Order: sequence, then C-alpha cells, then structure tokens
Amino acid sequence: MREFEAFYNEHRPHQGLANARPLPAAIEDPDRIAHLDIRRRARLGGTLHEYQHVA
Repeated sequence: MREFEAFYNEHRPHQGLANARPLPAAIEDPDRIAHLDIRRRARLGGTLHEYQHVA
C-alpha cells in the first residue's frame, strides 16, 4: 500500500483541470522516432508502470 501511495502522490503525472494534460509536441520525423529510448519500470508487482525517456 505504501508503494501505491508514493506512486499516486509523487511519481504519476500531475493532471490539470478536467484531467487535461499538456499535449507533447508530435514527432513526425521517422529517424527521431526510431531512436527513441523509453524505459519501463514495473511497480507493485507489475500492477503499475513508470515510463521514462533515456537521455
């Protein structure tokens, strides 16, 4: 329960009014799309997941 509480309060994206989040800029260049490096980390035994762009 503590892990879910920390995820809910600290790690999840914060939402704005009416659950609206800012839209990311679209990536339309195929070369940039092919080189995206996104890592997923399982939390709570795989119930929750965090995603992060790797620099």
